[in-house]
Amino acid sequence: MTKADLIDKMAKDADISKAVATKALDSMIDAVTRALKKGDKVALVGFGSFSVGKRKARTGWNPQTGATIKIPARKVPKFTAGKALKDALK
Repeated sequence: MTKADLIDKMAKDADISKAVATKALDSMIDAVTRALKKGDKVALVGFGSFSVGKRKARTGWNPQTGATIKIPARKVPKFTAGKALKDALK
């Protein structure tokens, strides 16, 4: 499902225009992004939670040249599915 498909589904289910559904989805994505940037966790009960994880610096290699490269430490977004979502997929 693409973002456009999700917007269509939201608009149809909520009986709203696609423009309003687009604003709502964009607002939700922006709110989650801002919260994660601040280091907060976003929990949507029944669906799951978004958080920020940390990856340590490590050594990798370039598959084309075989040369080793240093990969710096970084923060990465993580999603953990909630119980209701897991149960829905059984």
